[in-house]
Amino acid sequence: MSNPIVGGPELPQRRRLVTEIPGPVSRERFARRQQFVAGGVGTTLPVFIEAAGGGVLRDVDGNSLIDLASGIAVTSVGNAAPPVAARVSDQVRAFTHTCFMVTPYDSYVDVCEKLAQLTPGDHAKKSVLLNSGAEAVENAVKIARAYTGRDAVVVFDHAYHGRTNLTMAMTAKNMPYKQGFGPFASAIYRAPMSYPFREPGAISGSAAADRAIDLIDKQVGAANVACIVIEPILGEGGFVVPADGFLPRLADWARDNGVVFVADEIQTGFCRTGAWFACDHEGVVPDLITTAKGIAGGLPLAAVTGRAEIMDAVHSGGLGGTYGGNPVTCAAALGAIEVMQSQDLNAAARRIGDLMVSRLEKLAESHPTIGDIRGRGAMVAIELVGPDGRTPDAARTAAVSAYCHAHGVVTLTCGTYGNVLRFLPPLVIGEQLLAEGMDVLAEAFAATA
Repeated sequence: MSNPIVGGPELPQRRRLVTEIPGPVSRERFARRQQFVAGGVGTTLPVFIEAAGGGVLRDVDGNSLIDLASGIAVTSVGNAAPPVAARVSDQVRAFTHTCFMVTPYDSYVDVCEKLAQLTPGDHAKKSVLLNSGAEAVENAVKIARAYTGRDAVVVFDHAYHGRTNLTMAMTAKNMPYKQGFGPFASAIYRAPMSYPFREPGAISGSAAADRAIDLIDKQVGAANVACIVIEPILGEGGFVVPADGFLPRLADWARDNGVVFVADEIQTGFCRTGAWFACDHEGVVPDLITTAKGIAGGLPLAAVTGRAEIMDAVHSGGLGGTYGGNPVTCAAALGAIEVMQSQDLNAAARRIGDLMVSRLEKLAESHPTIGDIRGRGAMVAIELVGPDGRTPDAARTAAVSAYCHAHGVVTLTCGTYGNVLRFLPPLVIGEQLLAEGMDVLAEAFAATA
């Protein structure tokens, strides 16, 4: 089966199944993938994509799938958004690389200026551009240690920060991220997270923060802590939104004790939660903020942005990397930010969230296995549990997701217990397409009951 390769907004925005999922061409190509790609690289849905745009992915068999994943919160502005594609095309024709550390170029500085304008706080800020979220987190730790002269790093239960050695140590979940890869970096300490659905009793956000602070004071000592690194909303850990007051109390404690407060906004940033950054919802101003994923419309770019005096604590040459802030990825980021601003994707994310939560609440009325509905903006999840309302039900979660895949809807699971379905549609998805995706999800719950 052959289809003209048309992507971006021109791709018809409809679900269309012409073969089983995966189809014969995808299965043939997946066999070749198995031959040449390392087995440790997992695949959620073994369909090969030839075009994408808006809220749709089209595979090599001609099936059009509804995208509720955005490549894990990356293609927030849609695939091949015209301002992104145009800027990338122009940049590729001009030059693809010089290495900013050898000979600089304007687009790197332009992205840093945008980051200074958009990230929380009105203080003087500087940035370093990098390639991936894990690299951003590693550099945030380096910067915090250089600034404070301290070693200890505090992270939280259920956290995910990356797959490098340091970020594996910072990540909470063992399988598949850490199993067999140790020993890990030292001086990493884990504190309890605010997880409202799984708290043993009612506890306010500030009280949950005090619980974490007490552990830090007793087991680490504030004077030894270089930084706290926290996702304002947990990503891989289950889209957990901490109780109101948790983040502000931690940020206040960090400021009072000379600890650098680092917000890992790699999954939450750039309009995903209905604000530019998830910290904005509670007025939290981090000292450093790490970004990636949605920043560049699908191209690999990441950043650490923070208070100028903290960023400048590192000696000249101590930050950087050959590809960090590549001119093509910077062009993509400027195009993506243009789309976010011109189309008001913060408002779009809030509207998407309202639509999804409304449908999920109705679904939960018929399916008590949905123990919790949570999230902000277009970052929404449901946690599935057994008859007791507490025990994680990973099997049902996997079954529901598999049904969605077989019926042309791309969904993702997550959570420490593997019992969370997470929804990350592109922020440009049409409401009718989103509603159809929710329809298929409802069918999946009925079929797996």
